[in-house]
Amino acid sequence: MLRRPKPSDSEADLLREQQQFLTSGTPSTVKVVRRPDKRRGEAGGEAGEQEGDGGSQRDFVTVADLPDELPSLTPAPPKKSRFKAGRVHFEDQDAEQMLDDHDTHISAVLSRIVERDTSSTPISLPAFTGTAFPRVLRRTETGSEALLSSASGKKSIFARHIAAQRLKEGKAPLHCPANSGGPKTQLKGTDLLPEACMDTDQSPAACDRLRAASGPRLLSGQGLGGPDSSPESLRIHRENQTKLQNMSQAQILEEQKKLLTQLDPRLVEFVRSRKAQSVPPSTSGSAQDDGGSGERLPESTAAEPGSSATAGPRQELKEAEMTKEAEVEEEELSPPPPITAEVLPLNPQKDWVHMDKLEPEKLEWTQDLPAPKRKGTNKAMQARFDFSGTLIPPSQDLPTHLGLHHHGEEPELAGYSLQELFLLSRSLLTQQRCLSLSTLANILTKAGAGEYASVLTGSVTSTLLDAGLLFLLRFTLDDSVESVISAVVHALRALLVSAEVEECMDSTFSWFRGLSSFPLLPSTQEDEDEEDEGLEECMKLTPKEREERKTDHDVASQDVVKGLLKMNLLPRLRYILEVVRPSPRVVQSILEVLTRIARHSSSSATQVLDCPRLIEMVMSEFLPTSWVVPSLPFPHSVYGLPLSSAMKLLRVLATSGRHACARLLNSLGVKERLSRLLSSEPFELLLERAEALRLTTEAYRLWAVAASYGQACNVYIELYPVLVRALQAVHRALSPSDPLLPLQLHRVLALLSLLTQVTHTAGCHQELQADMVGSLGCECPPPPPVSWGHVTGLQASMLGQLKSFVRSLDEPAKRESSLTLIPAYLVYLEAYYHQLSKQSCFKPVETLQELELLTSEVLQPLLSHNAVQNLQKNLKSCSAVCNLQSGHPGLETVPSLPGLACAGWRDRSGLAAGGSPFPLLTAVCLFLDTLTGIHKGLGCKFGGLLLSEPVLGYLQSCARATPTLSNSSAWILRHEHHLLHLLLRLAHRLVPSDPEVAKHAALYHQVALVLLPWLLPGSEHLAHDLLSTVIFSKAFIAEGHSGGPEAIELAQLKLHEDTSQSTSPHLQTVGSLLREACVQLPSIRACFLTHLANLEPSVLRSKEAYLGRNPWIHSQLLPELSGPTLPTDWPFLPLVSLYELMGVSDGGGVQAEELPQGALQAVTHCLQWLLLLEVWREDTLKVVLPVAKLAHLSCVFLCSSDLFLERPVQRLAWALLRLLIRPSRLDSLDLDVPPPGLASFQDLYSALLTQYEAVSFGDRLFGCWVLLPLQRCYSATMRLAVFGEHVGILRSLGVTFQQLPIPFERFTSPPEDSLPLLRLYFRSLVTGTLKRHWCPVLYVVALSHLNAFVFSQGPAERDVEAARCSMLRKIYYLTDQVLRDHLLQFRRPQHPSELGFDTYQQLPPIRAQRLESVLGAQHDSHGKEEAGAKR
Repeated sequence: MLRRPKPSDSEADLLREQQQFLTSGTPSTVKVVRRPDKRRGEAGGEAGEQEGDGGSQRDFVTVADLPDELPSLTPAPPKKSRFKAGRVHFEDQDAEQMLDDHDTHISAVLSRIVERDTSSTPISLPAFTGTAFPRVLRRTETGSEALLSSASGKKSIFARHIAAQRLKEGKAPLHCPANSGGPKTQLKGTDLLPEACMDTDQSPAACDRLRAASGPRLLSGQGLGGPDSSPESLRIHRENQTKLQNMSQAQILEEQKKLLTQLDPRLVEFVRSRKAQSVPPSTSGSAQDDGGSGERLPESTAAEPGSSATAGPRQELKEAEMTKEAEVEEEELSPPPPITAEVLPLNPQKDWVHMDKLEPEKLEWTQDLPAPKRKGTNKAMQARFDFSGTLIPPSQDLPTHLGLHHHGEEPELAGYSLQELFLLSRSLLTQQRCLSLSTLANILTKAGAGEYASVLTGSVTSTLLDAGLLFLLRFTLDDSVESVISAVVHALRALLVSAEVEECMDSTFSWFRGLSSFPLLPSTQEDEDEEDEGLEECMKLTPKEREERKTDHDVASQDVVKGLLKMNLLPRLRYILEVVRPSPRVVQSILEVLTRIARHSSSSATQVLDCPRLIEMVMSEFLPTSWVVPSLPFPHSVYGLPLSSAMKLLRVLATSGRHACARLLNSLGVKERLSRLLSSEPFELLLERAEALRLTTEAYRLWAVAASYGQACNVYIELYPVLVRALQAVHRALSPSDPLLPLQLHRVLALLSLLTQVTHTAGCHQELQADMVGSLGCECPPPPPVSWGHVTGLQASMLGQLKSFVRSLDEPAKRESSLTLIPAYLVYLEAYYHQLSKQSCFKPVETLQELELLTSEVLQPLLSHNAVQNLQKNLKSCSAVCNLQSGHPGLETVPSLPGLACAGWRDRSGLAAGGSPFPLLTAVCLFLDTLTGIHKGLGCKFGGLLLSEPVLGYLQSCARATPTLSNSSAWILRHEHHLLHLLLRLAHRLVPSDPEVAKHAALYHQVALVLLPWLLPGSEHLAHDLLSTVIFSKAFIAEGHSGGPEAIELAQLKLHEDTSQSTSPHLQTVGSLLREACVQLPSIRACFLTHLANLEPSVLRSKEAYLGRNPWIHSQLLPELSGPTLPTDWPFLPLVSLYELMGVSDGGGVQAEELPQGALQAVTHCLQWLLLLEVWREDTLKVVLPVAKLAHLSCVFLCSSDLFLERPVQRLAWALLRLLIRPSRLDSLDLDVPPPGLASFQDLYSALLTQYEAVSFGDRLFGCWVLLPLQRCYSATMRLAVFGEHVGILRSLGVTFQQLPIPFERFTSPPEDSLPLLRLYFRSLVTGTLKRHWCPVLYVVALSHLNAFVFSQGPAERDVEAARCSMLRKIYYLTDQVLRDHLLQFRRPQHPSELGFDTYQQLPPIRAQRLESVLGAQHDSHGKEEAGAKR
């Protein structure tokens, strides 16, 4: 029978009895009754009625007619417990067993309670207070809040929370109450850990005693162990206090600075927080006063002006206005006195609600602002701007009525920082959002003009874009408030559009090829995704797929315009124009933004055209065919009125391609608009006069673009009388007193551009007509409606007007306008005569007479006029090639938003500025090129142009210039390239016939060589023309037929008389090689043109544009600016092409078995051209690095196994090697600079060593090439490769000292300091790998370095000294007596000697002593070892 449990039973007894009860199977005397749930209608039952065998104590419920399987719950998902997934259950786990395992009796809990050892716990005295009883702590307050409240009187709950938080962070309260105690004292040394004395009449000594008695705040002594830890910590604390009192204030400050720089900032903050928590609140005021009355310690880190946690841009921009004189920063003043009701600027009245009790700290903001602090200039300060975007100096005190002061971190400073403007742009108040966006727009405008360059560091635009300005503007553009939309549109325009850039590009529209422009694409190349690395081409993502996978942020960071298009900017702008119908200024800004997007690329222009209802709405609302005369000069709405900006948008869209232009003309009704606007005079359009002139000007420009594709020619036939009438009215419209004269000039220039393009198109009619008849179904452009007969009637009128403008140069009032228009007339006449020579109606005799008359009556008087002569003097000052800093120095460049450097272009000298001779001279040279091509006898009359002092000086400056290519300079450099090319074309015609011009042939040839790698995409025809005419012309290489080779031979014979016995070709052979090269110039030209055959499609497209074959032109948008047309190292092109064709395998062998046909001849021609340039045009190849030259010439050895063994290649390669390693050039050969296209020169050298081992056959030329990088001044990596990985070449590297073209001293001086390399030297000599008759040069090199190393007695590290002694001992005991004598008795290299070096007859005393000391130390160590062994 089981017994009942007793109170004295332990837990083990209870568990044992429970187990016995369960195993016995005795029924329980207590039954568990389940209480029925009335809500479910259940009845009570007994839990034990359905017990089975006693092995299970669970309840089982059975329900009748319940199926064994649960019904399907497919429609609704099963319910799952939220916490069930976090639990772990096992199938064999019993709930009862689990309960027993986790059951913990109270006795077990109590048995684990152990009393803590308090022997080491420090005892601190209670804090002293000024009240009789401690303040009652309320539930809504913490301890720090209560103490603070008791010390400073009653405060609001919010104020107490703030004060407590500041105490917790280790900061002083915002406003401390005035001290009621005695005099303020400052204890010496207490600033490191400031502890305030209580507000009592105690003396400083009493304060010291209290501080010492209170014990340390951080040191507890718990880690010391033992019962005496508390006294020990107090003793340490007293020692620290004593040391602090014995230190001066300067020493304390210095030690504090050291601690703050060495400790973790988080640890410093923790220490300060512990200090703040332990300081009694009643003493904090005196502590602050003490700190303010004496010297204050500097903070470890100064809080920056823009350190708040907002999402705006953080930029510290240093102001240069303050850098003239460094001002000392004002000492920080003591904390402000407590705010009282007396100092407030207002007097509360009784009838004011809830102002019966004043809270001065809440009314502090009503006080006057303090004066701005004058800060030193050695620290960067945050830039602040006013509402117009002007930078405000930090020391400027502005009145508050301007609205520039706000409740920021520095309320005394006027203006808004970029960060604060970003914060304000997200305000809920519409006025604040508009204000911030308008200010940002003004800042962007001034930043684009370069106004901040001299006063701010960094780029404001880049900072704003990095901070997310683009996304801010795009999101804010979706606002429903019209004023906010207006502000955002203005900010977008300020970001994207530059008015000066547009004006500058419009001013060059009438220049030669001025219709064309580069796309404004970023120049950064996108790297291939890592996911595509190693995949086949068919598996890689296409550029379109890769673009779609990018996020908006990634796209916008690379390309701002692309990012805006990806964020659906165009539909939103269309909605604003169509639905919101904003003010005229907003409409103008939107049209300008669309124009800038269209300039981005042809794809962006296509997206503008394809945007639903966008262009249709622009055409219907801003280019209507009929409109009502506005009642006001500046109407409130421009809807229903034609706008010039809308016409300009269409013109830029048409520039993107002929298909876009055809869509505009035929599908969108542009032809009707052109007829409507141009059929009437500008003053008849019922518009404001200036706007009417701008509108008709843009209409002419759009028509000119269409005519450049051979389109809209039927409109020319319809409006021919209108055009004639407009030409006849040119002189009447150009009145000097007209205030709109600049607009009138632009209109006339646009008209002349239109007639020029129509003339080119008409000149192609006959050719297209013949092609269509003989094509037999082949695709060819259809002939344009306009034929040559439609344009011949305009030539006489144009020529008469040109003569009148030339005569007008004598009138000062008309001189400027005449100089502006004359280039456009000359460009038209060039087009006319160029196309006339191709027509079947061409009459040579009459045309030659016309040209002679035109030369005598127009061209010669024009070129000899004083105004033109004065213009020529500005060539160098206005040149973009000669002036590397011709761009505006303050312009901000943003890689993701390229633009043109045109800010301030009217006020500074430049290609497009007033007084520039480039448009006139380009037009004159263009006309002279056509004129001398038709009438070759007239060329001699224009030699004075090439011989004039300004032109010669300009060409000499260009020959020495190295202009840099960028998106901002490419468009203007292209126009200067036109002038240079045309001058060279004129020189090509005159050099063979004019002896005076031929004297400067070398200069013209030099200019042609430097111009060739400058030419940009779209100018491939110019490059082909230079290669075909000037560059390889014998007439321009006068040295070849005027004794140049003989002079070279005589000079080199005098300098190298001592090398007459050399077995290798030396510089005496250069003269004969140059003579052969001059003879082979036509073949050399054919060789290079063959290797440039891959540019043929680009050359043909460029040729069609330059020759005026308008029906074949596909786009006036030039190719993307990815770099020059030809690389700077183009003379090496045949060599590099052959190397890429043959290829080198990983093992160093050549992949192809034999060279292609003509490879030897191509390499020979390439080396001949390089030799000619190195000798006579040395400055041309200065743009190519010497290491790049060496790398390119190494292709001679790498592209074939026997090419370098051919005699012509050997002779030319020897000559080029000797020219490359001349004493004046050898020092500039830096092999540490990686050659273009290679990671390092060491990789190329490794391939050379492998090739030498495989196919060199001991060739001396190849051996010198291998020895060149082994000079002491170059990296030891290449020497380690020879003596380590490729030691086999030492057996065949038999270059002698007489064959070595490099001074031997460069291999031996200074002594080698690489210990691994010295060990390799020693190993190769001792093992016999390096022998004198195998490799004499490196044998002497190894001897020299090892001899200097083992006998060096300078201070060195232990391992170096041990290596010296070890090598010296091994040398002494060498069995090879010859090698031993060479190593020990080596003196210096000596070329004429049989060995190649001199030796001592006997060791010098200092070397002998060194040897004896090393050997004696060895004997002593051996003796000690033997003595130890005997013992």
